[in-house]
Amino acid sequence: MMNVAGVILAGGRATRMGGGDKALLDLGGRSLLTHVIDRLHPQVGAIALNANGDAARFAEYGLPVIADANDNRDGPLAGVLAGMDWAAENGFDLIATAAADTPFFPDALVRGLWLGMVSDGKSLARAETAREGGGFDKHPTFGMWSVSLRDDLRAALPAGTRKVVAWTDPHGCARVVFDGQEPFFNVNTPEDLATARRRIG
Repeated sequence: MMNVAGVILAGGRATRMGGGDKALLDLGGRSLLTHVIDRLHPQVGAIALNANGDAARFAEYGLPVIADANDNRDGPLAGVLAGMDWAAENGFDLIATAAADTPFFPDALVRGLWLGMVSDGKSLARAETAREGGGFDKHPTFGMWSVSLRDDLRAALPAGTRKVVAWTDPHGCARVVFDGQEPFFNVNTPEDLATARRRIG
């Protein structure tokens, strides 16, 4: 039985969008963050938002806002660790992470990750998509993480580990392939935002 909390990763600097909070950009009359919350909410037991700076700017969403586990800008893994610590304090065994700039991820993301993790006997799972012409694209910020690994991750960050797969793969990470039309399309640039707006109609 799943005991999973959701953690939305919104700690990036959005430099290619000119800075600011990318998650608050408008997409079809709602923020990117609202789209992500609406997709993740039915899939998990609770949601927290990983974001740095003044938490009050997200007050309208009514979510716990957790900052990175340190002030070193260690990338998504610092947000994952913060999410693990929050989940452990709230009685969850697992977290499922989703990026705040990816509004079309699968409705069955969490169940798919969980099934893949359990069937492979792993403590971690990540999303992938098949690449046209062969191979797979990794989407490591869409993953499932056992909170039991949080102290291991806590030790890895000061040692210089930054890339998600550099930490997950040595632990053994289940790979779960999701189908669909670019389910992990993310908004990195103004052009991406225009594409997302056309896609949502």
